[in-house]
Amino acid sequence: MKLESEEKCTDGNTSGATGGDQAESKTAGQPLAEFLMQLEDYTPTIPDAVTSHYLTMAGFEASDPRMVRLVSLAAQKFISDIGNDALQHCKARSSALPNKSSKTSKDKKYTLTMEDLAPALNEYGITVKKPPYFV
Repeated sequence: MKLESEEKCTDGNTSGATGGDQAESKTAGQPLAEFLMQLEDYTPTIPDAVTSHYLTMAGFEASDPRMVRLVSLAAQKFISDIGNDALQHCKARSSALPNKSSKTSKDKKYTLTMEDLAPALNEYGITVKKPPYFV
């Protein structure tokens, strides 16, 4: 006799409320454990000493070096997202201007300017103002 609360799993096994919960809890933490193991071997672009210094200045004391690396990885992702957005602004701005040369898009080199960086930072809530002597 089959109970209505039992569901058929994708592999053909039936799991009730008791047996399936233990298997799910063991596998739910597995990707996190693998990520933490990979984090130990990862060397971030932002050095651990720099990240530790700024974390200490902010009042955060990290005894686990993996936490410092996790913050370094998050900061690296944040900076790369801003750089990528600034590049997109630069490409959009340069495509709106008339082309003087016949270079293809692969041959063209882009320069990071404040004109492109300011709107990219503004998307993340960071306001950049130029000093009056640069205006």
